[in-house]
Amino acid sequence: MPEHHRVEWERFVRDQCGVFSTQQLHAFGHDRHSIAANTIAGRWRQVLRGVYATFTGELPRAARLSAALLYGGPYAVLSHSTAAEEWGMIPIREGPVEVTVPYNCSAISQRPFVIVHRSRALNYSARDYHPPRTSQVDTIIDLATAQATPEEAVDTVIDLVGRTGVTAAKLQSVLELRKAYRYRRALDKAVQLITGGLMSVLETEYLQKVELAHGIPPADRQMPFSVDDRVLWEDATYDSLGVPLTVRLDGRAHHSTPGIAFRDRRRDNAAELAGRARLVYGWHEVHKDPCGVASEILTVLRRAGWRGGTPCSRCSKLVSGLAG
Repeated sequence: MPEHHRVEWERFVRDQCGVFSTQQLHAFGHDRHSIAANTIAGRWRQVLRGVYATFTGELPRAARLSAALLYGGPYAVLSHSTAAEEWGMIPIREGPVEVTVPYNCSAISQRPFVIVHRSRALNYSARDYHPPRTSQVDTIIDLATAQATPEEAVDTVIDLVGRTGVTAAKLQSVLELRKAYRYRRALDKAVQLITGGLMSVLETEYLQKVELAHGIPPADRQMPFSVDDRVLWEDATYDSLGVPLTVRLDGRAHHSTPGIAFRDRRRDNAAELAGRARLVYGWHEVHKDPCGVASEILTVLRRAGWRGGTPCSRCSKLVSGLAG
């Protein structure tokens, strides 16, 4: 192999984790006979149609991503769960690599290795990232529209927005660009909640589904506490029950402002120094698992000597702490 080809080959090996498309191999002088010979000899292995690994053994995750992208073609991008993993929205798990390709692409899903999605909005959603993937906003939309119900779509948007710091304005602007999408009303509702109504809905659900449904007397709301000579307001406290417990309802999508993050750390430290227990819950916990939230609150209340509480009609078993 000429020197300039060798350098280029090594670059491809590094950038694509040792995985090549048939077209790329041809460009390096490997015709179909050479490819077949290397494969039969066990030096290479075919991963997908038209995609080869120039090594043997298990494919590392990075090589699997490269193989799926090469299979999808030059405009393919990682999407859905795989893009969410790359963005750090969800944990990396075993499973097929998900890619999105232009609507007229011929690639089809090859389970269990790759799932191929098609999109007419790929020009809007694809960005110049490494590895190529849908943007954070588009990844959230893709995961939401893949849910089984509109309610699950709303929960997905709120949950992932809370993990990423994506703004409601940015989400709205992308939704307007992507005119044709599933669960349009549900996603618009999610934007509205994030924009201004999430905190009030969260507080209402906490009162109804956590406190009242489980026999917990409603907490004192918006109680003042002094932190660093400033008065801050806590969402719910249970001092009236004789228990120094603070519950903070976090309806904000993301604490990206350093000042807010610092203030919350100081507030947590002040509570600890004052001997106060504190629990923090967001939309996902209260909306999806109010019984679990009630269980944790009751555990703290009963640990401090309070007796009371009842399982709600949806509790599959006695809430932790009620049986003692």
